[in-house]
Amino acid sequence: MKIIWFCIPAHGHTNPTLGIVRALTGAGHTVYYFSYEMFREKIEGVGATFFPCDDYNFEEQDADFAEKFGKDQSFAVKLMVSATIGLDGMVSEKIKELQPDLIVSDSVAFWGKLASMKFGLPYICSTTTFAFNRYSGKYNSHGIGETLRMLLAMPEVNRQIKRLRDKGYPVKGILDIVTNDNDTNTIVYTSKYYQPCAETFSDRYHFIGPSIRPITQKYEKTAEKTVYISMGTVNNNREFYRNCIEVLGKTDYQVIISMGTNPDHFDNLPSNIQIYESVDQMAVLSIADAFITHCGMNSASEGLYFGVPLILFPQTPEQGAVAKRTAELGAGLKLPSIKQQDILKCLTRVLEEPGFKEGAGKVSESFKNAGGIEEAVAFIERIGNKQ
Repeated sequence: MKIIWFCIPAHGHTNPTLGIVRALTGAGHTVYYFSYEMFREKIEGVGATFFPCDDYNFEEQDADFAEKFGKDQSFAVKLMVSATIGLDGMVSEKIKELQPDLIVSDSVAFWGKLASMKFGLPYICSTTTFAFNRYSGKYNSHGIGETLRMLLAMPEVNRQIKRLRDKGYPVKGILDIVTNDNDTNTIVYTSKYYQPCAETFSDRYHFIGPSIRPITQKYEKTAEKTVYISMGTVNNNREFYRNCIEVLGKTDYQVIISMGTNPDHFDNLPSNIQIYESVDQMAVLSIADAFITHCGMNSASEGLYFGVPLILFPQTPEQGAVAKRTAELGAGLKLPSIKQQDILKCLTRVLEEPGFKEGAGKVSESFKNAGGIEEAVAFIERIGNKQ
């Protein structure tokens, strides 16, 4: 079977797919993975044939790109439609040349879904966030300001949709692009238990659990309680980190901080605090007792997989949805501010009240009992062989 796979230039959307791609290529299938040069080594490392998309879109990418994409819905939609237009010639040519049996694309790599519509190919959506429909969408509120910005942007969005139609894409409106219905074949990298409103999704949605990387580096547990802090690679709030260092430096906890950037500007650290630019997150979480996180879907899922309760500090609407669901299941506590007393108060509750550990344990169990890579591969093979 020949599969074309599309993704966006984001670690959180690419990394969860790699295990599935490795299993597919290992089973003798051919995967043509369309992505960006920064991911070439990873993609080729799992046996896929890599096709670069760098020269065709994302001209607006800058230091604030990832944060703006996550927070500004109108920016994201306009960018994705423009990306589809930019990629159209190359993608159309490659589909005609490669003659794939199936297209898989990330839920926001809209050009993959549109290409499947244009060429009449079977399609599977790869969803690295929660799956959203009219029921679960309440977890991902963008607020009145964002709604107004979206409405103001609609004339431009509609103009671009016309451009899509002119290129042969059978799209009626924006909802055809940005939403999936219960007839859309979808892989979701979480469990039914963690997924909000899971009962409202059809059996075309396969909740396979998170993709967990193997531990490659050991970290020694040097205290009774180990606290891990990471805000991902986009958010780098120095005041937040300084407050954590100051207040937690007075405790007996082992504190491991992954900053996602060079930590050299933090010196004279308390002896119980270690700061790194990056860590083997799986290894640290395997010894952690609490995790202060920005609630990126991958990070939150990795923490909960190891049964670690979370201190929830979301920065985007998508992360807010993860925080809301985690708190709802009793597996975490939302941080009300970056004040030192709030950081310590929340952390003390999570470490001392057993309910949080129990809540995280239930989510962990649901992840480990989900279908995993095997279910995803069987699903992909079934859809791809229906032709």
